[in-house]
Amino acid sequence: MGKIHRPRRGSLAYSPRKRARSVVPRIKTWPEESEVRLLGFAGYKAGMTHILMIDDRPGLTRGKEIVMPVTIVEVPPLFVYGIRAYRQGYLGLETVTEVWALNLSDDLKRRIKTLPKNYNEETFRAKLGELEDLVRNGEIVEVRALVHTQPRLIKLKKKPEVMEYAVGGDDVAAKFDYLKGIVGREVRAGDVLHEGELLDVIAVTKGKGTQGPVKRWGVKIQFHKAQRAGKARHIGNLGPWHPTRVMWTVPLAGQMGFHHRTEFNKRLIAIGENGTLELNGNKVEVTPKGGFPHYGLIRSDFLMIQGTVPGAFKRIVRVRPAIRAPKKRPPLERPQITYISRESKQ
Repeated sequence: MGKIHRPRRGSLAYSPRKRARSVVPRIKTWPEESEVRLLGFAGYKAGMTHILMIDDRPGLTRGKEIVMPVTIVEVPPLFVYGIRAYRQGYLGLETVTEVWALNLSDDLKRRIKTLPKNYNEETFRAKLGELEDLVRNGEIVEVRALVHTQPRLIKLKKKPEVMEYAVGGDDVAAKFDYLKGIVGREVRAGDVLHEGELLDVIAVTKGKGTQGPVKRWGVKIQFHKAQRAGKARHIGNLGPWHPTRVMWTVPLAGQMGFHHRTEFNKRLIAIGENGTLELNGNKVEVTPKGGFPHYGLIRSDFLMIQGTVPGAFKRIVRVRPAIRAPKKRPPLERPQITYISRESKQ
């Protein structure tokens, strides 16, 4: 009788499994596209429900009514408070300068303590003109938007999250002209995203604290003779004699959850406004009876995203256009929704 093939339990793909540095997820890579727009948006996870829709994807159920689980992410308008310019350095992109808007929110002072002083219209126009000259001369290779969320609008909290978003397009001058038109203004999700497109969702998962190897890695519980010593939920051994150390590949107890994760190719089913979605000519609320558990009511715009989204309720969630979308994509339009479940989730 030959040996039994027994691969190890648990994936090493996400190692080291440690806590994320910040609850605000970071985006290091952006998709390349010709449309000039902000490459993504940010909001707060509200909860899940389900809908009935006519399947418009290729497959056996095409044209039939199917059940689709969806996650509701509330997305109050983002405020574009500045423009950041980059040049090409020896080790990559280097920051050259920033131009901040005039009408900065008082809530931004809760996040950034070093706001510019004695900043007026003349100074703003001068800095904007200097940056435009650098862009036209070819010294700037990338411009990005500095934005902050507005959780006060949905009565969630006061302190906003500050982040950076790239801009789509092939020409730096066109990107700068786009940012010059929106700096100091609010941007809504419907101005940036398209219904039906595929998104990458970036968030920090739920934190579960310190867990043992059985829950953390999925190793097998020991058989009954090992349990007599009170060691049922431990690993069989810590590895070989040589090397004379515990290798990092050995499944051990430790932090589980609160990890920075990216989930690819989530379809944006619909974009709603002010907590409602147009359905068969009527505006229908998406908030279930009694509100979303641990969240409450949907008061502002929202994204209806297919499937699940990482993170706890009220946690910041960032999305971007899919960076490695499949060749067979669903249609770039909202599918026909026939029913939205508003039954109580409690």
